[in-house]
Amino acid sequence: MTTPSAPRCAALVGPYLSGKTSLLESILALTGAISRKGSVKEGNMVGDASPEARARQMSTEVNVATTTYLGDVWTFLDCPGSIELIQEPYNVLMVVDAAVVVCEPEPQKALTLAPLLRFLDQHNIPHVIFINKMDIGVGSVRDTLAALQVQSAKPLVLREIPIRDGERVTGFVDLVSERAFRWTEGKRSALVEVPSSVAPRTAEARTGMLEALADFDDALLEKLLEDVAPSTGEIYAGLTRDLREDLIVPVFFGSAEGMHGITRLLKALRHEAPGPQHTAEKQQGIEATGEVCAQVFKTVHASHTGKLTYARVWRGEIADGTVLNGERISGINRMLGAKLEKQPKAAVGDVVAFGRLDSAATGQMLSPSGKVAAVAWPPPLKPLFALAVQPAQRQDEVKLTGALTRLTDEDPSLSFGHDPVTGEFLLWGQGEMQLAIALDRLHNRFNIQIVSHPPQVPYKETIRGAVTQHARHKKQSGGHGEFGDVHLEIKPVARGEGFQFTDRITGGVVPKQYIPAVETGVREFLSRGPLGFPVVDVSVTLTDGQYHTVDSSDMAFRKAAQAAMREGMPKCSPVLLEPIFNVKISVPSEFTSRIQRIASGRRGQILGFEPRADWPGWDEVAVLLPQAEMHGLIIELRSATLGVGTFEWAFDHLQELSGKLADDIVAARAQALAG
Repeated sequence: MTTPSAPRCAALVGPYLSGKTSLLESILALTGAISRKGSVKEGNMVGDASPEARARQMSTEVNVATTTYLGDVWTFLDCPGSIELIQEPYNVLMVVDAAVVVCEPEPQKALTLAPLLRFLDQHNIPHVIFINKMDIGVGSVRDTLAALQVQSAKPLVLREIPIRDGERVTGFVDLVSERAFRWTEGKRSALVEVPSSVAPRTAEARTGMLEALADFDDALLEKLLEDVAPSTGEIYAGLTRDLREDLIVPVFFGSAEGMHGITRLLKALRHEAPGPQHTAEKQQGIEATGEVCAQVFKTVHASHTGKLTYARVWRGEIADGTVLNGERISGINRMLGAKLEKQPKAAVGDVVAFGRLDSAATGQMLSPSGKVAAVAWPPPLKPLFALAVQPAQRQDEVKLTGALTRLTDEDPSLSFGHDPVTGEFLLWGQGEMQLAIALDRLHNRFNIQIVSHPPQVPYKETIRGAVTQHARHKKQSGGHGEFGDVHLEIKPVARGEGFQFTDRITGGVVPKQYIPAVETGVREFLSRGPLGFPVVDVSVTLTDGQYHTVDSSDMAFRKAAQAAMREGMPKCSPVLLEPIFNVKISVPSEFTSRIQRIASGRRGQILGFEPRADWPGWDEVAVLLPQAEMHGLIIELRSATLGVGTFEWAFDHLQELSGKLADDIVAARAQALAG
């Protein structure tokens, strides 16, 4: 009897609608973790138990499920497929032994796997591809494989070929054992003879598999050159070694719905995927000896359990009540979707949920000393989409910040904060749907109803002309009065120089103690200029004035300065300034031409483009784009690029805006201020 291996962990990743959650359900049914296979439509699957997931019939966060297969413990992490939620699989992939990349048998959709395959290649994470829906798809495995290879830096190695009855796939030939199996609905695949119709293709594909292995095995290469057939054991040994070193990407196929090809996939993972000790040392740099440690890959704030910290144990054994990073564990749970099963301890390889570790954060290494260092973790994705949000009920304002802090703890690609110019409270993320899910969670978990709208643009204004303006503030109502008299020279300065204040007072016509009050009055006016926006790039000089020994005060000179600015600024030809962003758009080269249309439709200026050296087959297009046109850019970009286009942005400069568009903006601002 073979000794069970240490618990292993595999991620199920892939694009939206590729069938990952259905694959998880089939794995759990086949391994006996559940007695009946659920469905997405019925909403009774182990995964996707949250109200946000069931309302959308899609995964909105990782589904964790632990099961046993042939005596070995496996935890499968089913990740959301939406590109807007890709931070979740990025985090999950950092703790798994292997990933199963699920896709459909449609070559035109291969591009949608580009971000995931790139991440897997960059981090050298062992992975296999599972081409799903083969029982209903009519796509060619060969064409799908060719399209996928373009997106992968590692060679794809086909492990089986389909047996067809007309256009319908009814089974497969295993290229290592050279045995054929026919799929049977609801039963184990039946061993059959290799059909003569696929014998030539079997020989061709097997040769291709062996040649791919020989690229990393000189002994095998020598055998092939001498026409010596390697043994089945030698082939399996090569496949195991190459997968564990992330040299190749084995490719399998089947049907999650029909439960076809699942056993073959599980056997390959069982025999060929690395274990936790190998993963800990290779991926995390953690040696086998040392204090116990576990790494956090997800946190969840649930109303009935409090904070749960999802972690994988890399070294040692952790008992309930252990103190990690200064906090005592209150409960160790094994997970089967939303179901938690208490455990007395967790050992190397286990994926568990620790209770009540309030300070634990995604990517953090937990240990009794708190001194075990974690390797570099994927940084939070830079925000691409924002909404201005506020509670529908005023009494929820205080509660909102705490609730959002918990949501950003769960999903680091979310962020929030006040815009310092507009004063709006902004929620940032990767797209419209991700923010909609976040708003639903605020309502479902924290009972906070949110009102949202596109963020205001932080327009500024400046002046084109100059003027010297005199103003006097005088008030007499018995007793001490108020008196301040100033002459201000107002003129523009070069863009980006900001506000400058100087005084050229001679002879003490304005005593020095009142000059700061003059500057204060000027600054207060500049916070909202004649067009209704903050004023920038203006020089104001105090050239002359008068004072009264009894009635003058800081307040009087501040009001005089405000009056001078209020009367003088409209005479200086005020002009609206809009923020311009430097946007670097990354798209597959085949879509580069579409960026011109997108940019021109948003008043953008293309600066040029060049191939991305780090992303083969992709271009980076540099565009200057008004901030007013940034809202929804990611939605249009993804629509034009099969969902994979993305961008980075940074403020570049302020640019004058005139004409009807400027008039409309100023009019809307005036109406908002009046209301």
